[in-house]
Amino acid sequence: MVDINQLNNIFNATVASNKKPERILIGYKLYAELMKDRRFFEEVVGSAMNPSKRTYNNIKIKVTQDESQLEVKYSG
Repeated sequence: MVDINQLNNIFNATVASNKKPERILIGYKLYAELMKDRRFFEEVVGSAMNPSKRTYNNIKIKVTQDESQLEVKYSG
């Protein structure tokens, strides 16, 4: 399973490569596991009142039907 530190490492690598992340695709089971992490939970829940508009690190989250998917989509 991916933890919050691994997710943050993905973002750090993204910043280093000068890519602009547009959306994070997270599988529903992985999302549930990440929500157990206090930092992730607080940022995601505090980002919007509507669950379909939640973000992490100011990047939109889309929960997918693939159990363990973790993919970052880039703009452009």
